[in-house]
Amino acid sequence: MVRSHKPVERYRRFGAAVSVLAVVGLAVAAFGGSTVSGSTVSGSTVSGSTSAANAAQNPEAVENVVFAIHGGAGTLRREDFTPQVEARYRNNLRRAVQSGYEILQAGGTSVEAVEAAITYMEDSELFNAGKGAVMTTDAGHELDASIMDGSTLDAGAVTGVQHIKNPISLARTLMENSRHVFLAGEGAELYAQHRGFDLVTQDYFFTERRWKSLLDAKAGSTDFNFGETNTVGAVALDQSENLAAGTSTGGLTNKPVGRIGDSPIIGAGTYADNATVAVSSTGTGELFIRQVASFRVSAGMEFADLGVMEAAQAAIDKVAEIGGPDSGGMIALDKDGNLAMPFNTTGMYRGYATADGEIVVAIFGDE
Repeated sequence: MVRSHKPVERYRRFGAAVSVLAVVGLAVAAFGGSTVSGSTVSGSTVSGSTSAANAAQNPEAVENVVFAIHGGAGTLRREDFTPQVEARYRNNLRRAVQSGYEILQAGGTSVEAVEAAITYMEDSELFNAGKGAVMTTDAGHELDASIMDGSTLDAGAVTGVQHIKNPISLARTLMENSRHVFLAGEGAELYAQHRGFDLVTQDYFFTERRWKSLLDAKAGSTDFNFGETNTVGAVALDQSENLAAGTSTGGLTNKPVGRIGDSPIIGAGTYADNATVAVSSTGTGELFIRQVASFRVSAGMEFADLGVMEAAQAAIDKVAEIGGPDSGGMIALDKDGNLAMPFNTTGMYRGYATADGEIVVAIFGDE
């Protein structure tokens, strides 16, 4: 049912818009010789890259993977988690993986699986997407999302939406029902109403946790970490061997009104091509935009003949070149079911499912 009246605009009164840099023409030389950190499995854990000083040394990727997610990279230290909070995160990660994997097992498409898992995380207060989105500098919420179908290179993206409960669903609707790829703000919400989406007020996204984070940021707290974004993403390989990727976020705490990061930008935060790989990134968006990080993985595989592990690690290394350590991570699933999950932060919420049904989740860098 379409809500005919415009929701009350309670928060937006001022702000500054930022420009989005579109970057093309990657040179093969940009991929450099990088030592690869892949993933290893032990019980219910998976290893990726940790900080530059403590990068995982195992060069093997996880094989036979059909679905994977991330819930954001950042400063995630064991000592900062109570057993109850850690268990809650692991449970949510597992359920998100299951939601995507079950669709694939039932013969669903990779796009359907990606949307299902991201929707689950958007509906959780734990992650910085949908319900759990962080606040802008004026205590509002502006959400971004994108999705890409590797079989057709079709894509859909929305940015700066303030009244959409599940931005990833709007991005998919745009991808499948419009010749346009990217809609912003009011235009995206008008399109949502045209397609039958119900809108929500900004109150829906409010949580005490994000309010406290905003106050800490404004107070200049030395413990506050702008880089812990908790952006969510998913990649999938379906039974028809089609790849898909999606990403959703609330952005950065205390961000300027109108700021856009990498998550809704195809090639920066999200990319999928059946010929190579499906990628979803997380971290400091401006850096991933400048390095076209997600597309860089595909380009490295296509033009420099790199494996998914080497290409993904090279992309994260390029991000670190301009942003230093603690700049982010990504998940990258290739057309053969090989999964890389590199990150240069202390942790990254992550998980995956293999074709035979094994589900693995992890949080910290030493897993």
